[in-house]
Amino acid sequence: MPPLYFLLLAALTSCSNQQLPAPVSHHDRTTSINPYASIGDIPLPAGFTRMYADSGSYTAWLRKLPLKKNKTVYIFNGLPKANQTAQFAVIDIPVGDKDLQQCADAVMRLRAEYLYAQKRLGAIDFTDNNHTHYRLPAAADRNVFNQYLEKVFSYCGTASLDKQLAAVNDFKLLTAGDILIKGGSPGHAMQVMDIAINKEGKKIYLLAQSYMPAQDIHVVVNPTNSRLSPWYEVNAEPLIETPEWEFRPGNLKKWPYE
Repeated sequence: MPPLYFLLLAALTSCSNQQLPAPVSHHDRTTSINPYASIGDIPLPAGFTRMYADSGSYTAWLRKLPLKKNKTVYIFNGLPKANQTAQFAVIDIPVGDKDLQQCADAVMRLRAEYLYAQKRLGAIDFTDNNHTHYRLPAAADRNVFNQYLEKVFSYCGTASLDKQLAAVNDFKLLTAGDILIKGGSPGHAMQVMDIAINKEGKKIYLLAQSYMPAQDIHVVVNPTNSRLSPWYEVNAEPLIETPEWEFRPGNLKKWPYE
């Protein structure tokens, strides 16, 4: 288990100051079954098609991420999250048994998992607020990789990730793998999981998040457009309203390398 100061650092760089929720009674739990096997199976609105992605790209990898059959979001201690209305589906990636894999951590986890799967271990590198680099050791096995991620989650958060990412100056250019992020405490980060387009050039996208306390990474619903949900539309609106946070188009960032 990481030293106590690891957990304190994680709290200081977390999504919010939300406390651990009380256990949810059995009748409040989400019991519906998710019928989709992966991100790429989530259906599109009429007239839209997924944008092309090379087989080895981050976009293609994200689309293959498996989804759990059960749509309940659980926090790190095994209890269901108090709010069970935010998710459309739950990604089948372990949250761990420590309060570490929160919002920015989920974004870093997805990126690290992709690079690990591509055997690009030298590219797995995250920085803290002091610009200290945390690089995955060369030839790391899965156990070392998991230990490395816990260290990253302890020292890095929305504030440091916001500094590490590159700005996307035009929201219309967003692509899968980009991140909506507001650095700080409180702050929040969400991952663009997929993107589609229609004949008129209109783009739509999926968002996923973890949150505080650490919890399953989940694809969120669109709270402002039930007809389009879980997809979000790229438009001229000044705010992007998600179930538990609001962003502005200027909050869109991306990894500075593919």
